[in-house]
Amino acid sequence: MYIEQLYTGCLSEAAYYIESEGEAAIIDPLRDIAPYVELATRRNATIKFIFETHFHADFVSGHIDLSQSTGAPIIYGPDAKARFDAVVAADGQKFTLGKLQIEVLHTPGHTLESACFLLKDENGKDYAVFTGDTLFVGDVGRPDLAQNGEDLTTHSLAGMLYDSLQKRIIPLADDVIVYPAHGAGSNCGKKLGAATQSTIGEEKQSNYALLAKTRDEFIAAVTEGLNTPPEYFAINARINKEGYQHLDEILAKALKPLSVAEFKAIAADKDATILDTRPGATFSEAFIPDSIFIGLEGRFAEWAGNLLSFDKPILLVSPEGQEKETVIRLTRVGFSLFEGYLEGGFDSWIKAGEPTDMIINIEPDELAMDLPFDDRLIVVDVRKEVEFADGHVKDAVNIPLANLTDPASMSAIQDDDNLYLHCASGYRSVIAASIMKKQGIHNLRNVLGGWKAIKEEEKIPTEKSAAALN
Repeated sequence: MYIEQLYTGCLSEAAYYIESEGEAAIIDPLRDIAPYVELATRRNATIKFIFETHFHADFVSGHIDLSQSTGAPIIYGPDAKARFDAVVAADGQKFTLGKLQIEVLHTPGHTLESACFLLKDENGKDYAVFTGDTLFVGDVGRPDLAQNGEDLTTHSLAGMLYDSLQKRIIPLADDVIVYPAHGAGSNCGKKLGAATQSTIGEEKQSNYALLAKTRDEFIAAVTEGLNTPPEYFAINARINKEGYQHLDEILAKALKPLSVAEFKAIAADKDATILDTRPGATFSEAFIPDSIFIGLEGRFAEWAGNLLSFDKPILLVSPEGQEKETVIRLTRVGFSLFEGYLEGGFDSWIKAGEPTDMIINIEPDELAMDLPFDDRLIVVDVRKEVEFADGHVKDAVNIPLANLTDPASMSAIQDDDNLYLHCASGYRSVIAASIMKKQGIHNLRNVLGGWKAIKEEEKIPTEKSAAALN
């Protein structure tokens, strides 16, 4: 028996490779299937099954491309209604993999079709359970992702999740290994732990949701404090359910090199989004006017899914040699409309003598000097509400980055305000600055180091929200 977790940190996503006697199964593969095919080839194994724990909302799975490439069937749990060829397994159905067996445990709650896969070893003993978004380390899946056409409330899904955990997961032996689909940072739960695997016994002792003594207590615990799910979740769930264009076809168009003249013409004719993925410090120095910055060094794909339109074509400005990586990471969250990339990168734009824009960066001590003397100065904190509540510059305005593309979010800002932007450390505030500039707001500065640096500057008054003090 061989098990390998293939973890992708920028999406906090875990796929799994299981192998026995030359037969392999993949659970919850990402959009780009090469790592799974290459692993099986390296180990002289044949991919026999592709298991999907549910219709994922936070990323586009590689299930269809992997099935077409290997001939392996795609297997879902009960109640899955895919619009492509797939095996809809019965609750309790077993699949043989070499000397192992994989049993389907139907665990509705996160979604109706959610299933966990119980791995039994060569002796028939329960060895590990692949829990998808049903059970995480320290958390459970959010129950507020009912899909279109499903007349279900968050409360009713939470109740289903409680029943699923009580009937199918908690009765498992304490030494059964828990392999979830996500780790810390994922939007699929509220407080996922830092570890990417656990055991049933450990979760019974420490997982806040499993410690709930009654059904009502569980429902209250898992529904309280849920942030609004990203808008792209519904798009990704639909893509995973209905199917998609083969990745190779998307790459063929996306990786078309464009001259400066071609790049400009497409941007104008097709109202394309210009996406710049260079490091934030480099972008701030000079960039193509009206381009949006989302750097590859952060949670790139998630922020792209949150902030960019899926209906507009994308033109890329990427570090040379990283164009393919950029496109693959964008396809993981459902983007497929690409027109190509700027050949030669941003340097070619400069060499052509084209106009540029920039972001003014300042240190926290400059903010400290300006605060007492500028009555039009507004500190705009683009962190999440929970981060803001735990500490912020006194009288700062909180506009979370995810809300910035909503025109209503800027209602408190006047044309003659002097805006000083910051986030936690600097990545999100550069994204925010690029969005504001595209919206025509240019009277802004980015505070280097973000809140981490600001709170160390003694001359800047700070405070906490009342809720955080209680």
